[in-house]
Amino acid sequence: MEKQSYIQRLQDAAHGGTTDRPPCICPGGMMNMIVDEAMEAANSFWPEAHCNPQKMAALAKVMRQNGGFENYGVPFCMTVEAEAMGAVVDLGGAHVEPHVTYSPLHSSGEADRLTSMDLTQGRPHCVLEAIRMLKQENDGVPTIGNVTGPVSVAGTLVDMTALLKEMRKSPESCVHLLERITHELIRYARAQIEAGADVLCISEPSGTGEILGARHFQTYALPYINQILDAVEVPVKIVHICGRLHSIYGLLDQIHCDVFSFDAMVQPEEIRPYLGNKAVMGNISTHALGTMQPEWVAALTKTALKNGVDIVSPACGLPVTAPFQNIQAMVQTVQTYKRTGS
Repeated sequence: MEKQSYIQRLQDAAHGGTTDRPPCICPGGMMNMIVDEAMEAANSFWPEAHCNPQKMAALAKVMRQNGGFENYGVPFCMTVEAEAMGAVVDLGGAHVEPHVTYSPLHSSGEADRLTSMDLTQGRPHCVLEAIRMLKQENDGVPTIGNVTGPVSVAGTLVDMTALLKEMRKSPESCVHLLERITHELIRYARAQIEAGADVLCISEPSGTGEILGARHFQTYALPYINQILDAVEVPVKIVHICGRLHSIYGLLDQIHCDVFSFDAMVQPEEIRPYLGNKAVMGNISTHALGTMQPEWVAALTKTALKNGVDIVSPACGLPVTAPFQNIQAMVQTVQTYKRTGS
């Protein structure tokens, strides 16, 4: 018998409160939570579900209904914002997530050419409608809204390699570009919360220390992630950053989030001292969830719990081919962890 609702447990875990056990979630967005079996169960398939709010909501619900994650999370990719600002996106297929095929800007100096996001149509509107539908379930399951981080959006609107060079050679134009993008992301994040999102997750795969380094992270990632976090009112704020983070460990406590999520290559016990009072989220290997046997997934989950993870989650989302039984093994291990003491 569960002692707490899913939403209350997540909020308490995020803020250092007492919980009957840890939550087990997968936010969505860059950290995709949809697999083949979910599409079959919902009779809702990619790529159509990226553009249809009913199909999008149905997919998010079926993950919960099939013994899966303790949340809803939409969308299922990190291209919505870039497309709405002028990028061309290939929506992919049943096993391929949407991806940008054309960047609208040749350089950061062209920031004023960006299109303002129209939240009343296209995929932004689809995401907002799906959130409204999920919120109407009124079942105590938290709905997670997702925003792609400013640097990652910038690296799709301008070629990332060119952008990294301009961060050194044209810092003022890069700052202006990030200011423009951040303004749009704040509008989108606020709209998700207004639509009913209980949690906001910002995923910044290009914000890793491996790509930016400490100096550029402090200049181009940290202030703009914080601008979004500071501009929204929502019970739980999550930030996920991919890759190795050693070069930016000393800056992580300056991120204004409640929960910090990270890649499988980062050890929870190693990163915790750098996070201040943030909750630690993660970090079950995406590869393991897609390829290993359920008992191995359960063992990895137990290790994460013993290593001090406050909120259990896949490290960087799911491969579409991941079987339900592996997701169920992770969730069930978390749900019985306190009771079995194992």
